[in-house]
Amino acid sequence: MKKVLVANRGEIALRVMRSLREMGISSVAVYSEADRLAPFVQYADEAILLGPPPSAQSYLLGEKIIEEALKLGVEGIHPGYGFLSENADFATKVEAAGITFIGPSPHSITIMGSKLAAKAAVASYDIPMVPGIDRAVEDPKEAIEVANKIGYPILIKASAGGGGKGMRVVERAEDLEEQMKLAVSEAESSFGDGSVFVEKYIGAPRHIEIQILADQHGNTVHLFERECSIQRRHQKVIEEAPSAVLDDKLRAEMGQAAIRVAESCKYHGAGTVEFLLDENKNFFFLEMNTRLQVEHPVTEMITGVDLVREQINVARGEKLAFRQEDLKIKGHAMEVRVYAEDPCNNFLPDIGKLERYVRPQGPGVRVDDGFEEGMDIPIYYDPMIAKLVTFADDRILAIDRMKRAIQEYKITGIETTLAFAAWVMDHPLFRSADIDTNFIKKHFKPEMLQNEKEDEIRLAAFLSQHLLEKKTAMVDSASSANKRRSNWKSRKA
Repeated sequence: MKKVLVANRGEIALRVMRSLREMGISSVAVYSEADRLAPFVQYADEAILLGPPPSAQSYLLGEKIIEEALKLGVEGIHPGYGFLSENADFATKVEAAGITFIGPSPHSITIMGSKLAAKAAVASYDIPMVPGIDRAVEDPKEAIEVANKIGYPILIKASAGGGGKGMRVVERAEDLEEQMKLAVSEAESSFGDGSVFVEKYIGAPRHIEIQILADQHGNTVHLFERECSIQRRHQKVIEEAPSAVLDDKLRAEMGQAAIRVAESCKYHGAGTVEFLLDENKNFFFLEMNTRLQVEHPVTEMITGVDLVREQINVARGEKLAFRQEDLKIKGHAMEVRVYAEDPCNNFLPDIGKLERYVRPQGPGVRVDDGFEEGMDIPIYYDPMIAKLVTFADDRILAIDRMKRAIQEYKITGIETTLAFAAWVMDHPLFRSADIDTNFIKKHFKPEMLQNEKEDEIRLAAFLSQHLLEKKTAMVDSASSANKRRSNWKSRKA
């Protein structure tokens, strides 16, 4: 494989291209008109304009991407994450065109892309499951029967869902029918599939995911876990590896369960198996993501494994170069997703120009980004600016290093989630690892940051006034000195 097209944009496109360059493989970028001057386009060896900024007219044009790839003699397509990364139809067409899809097979993507199909696939592999019904439910009366059997509260979930869409928590039987209609409607509008199912709602779980790698020769390993419990609106915002609550026994059990999930759909490539962990440390299968994850850097930091390189090696038909016993956890890594969002306004996306953009540096700091100072944040795509990662010998050192990195990260012109991330790093419950997926909902209030912002403004005003007064005093002093020197000269004359 000598030339690979990266069917994505921004920081992940740049991340993939860096591994390609280290491997001596040429890279091809595809871009929209909004990204014409983006760093990933400048970094690539070749670049193809797809069309206008909206994703449907650019990054989601699978057939055009394949057509351009064939013209340039591309041998592999890496989809990154988002866009076409979990589109089985796109993967099928890539393979039909004689190009290697750097990811799992269309078969695996299809099975794990549906929560119901995934549950059916792993049912005979001894995987712990959340109590509920593992098929689509259309009749509210049937849903009520299931809920009465497993007990309230229950969770209605879209089969094809993600990111919290098509999900409803129901506390009482009398609310179920209405909430079910809302879940079905949202699922249909978001995914084109209104199928929903019912399962027991686990109120305060941890979100633990296991990174796996599998080659095409039957070898599968896990690269330990990531803790992803700090979420807003079911979207992860802070991740770390390893989890502070898993011991060696539980880590091995969850790792082996993740491997069995991968085996259930004959998986190859890099993937992530997600679990919920309750307060009694019982874990339950949630879903499998058939792609590289946004939070993959923390796994790379604690294992020393370049996951993008391994994806490419697997796609080329190579065997994994290591066994499970070769993998060890070293240190602790923390990742903050830096979003162009206003945490004081319900995390609403913010757009504008990066008037000042200075990355943090120093020992144990990694920044995966796709922007430069002076660039605009487009309204058409995910508002993530960067992944800020720190690594240290232990968790507290990684947290303190993250605090330092956040302080050094200078972004003006837009609102970001950096202040929120700093608040999390300072919170006693986070520092003691006493967290769950409701952490933000239970502990964060926008006025907490608003008060800090007002304090900063008052401090800045005080310092500005102090400096102005000091400068005025110095000018007055210098003026008086000049007058005295002038008088002395005249008397001497």
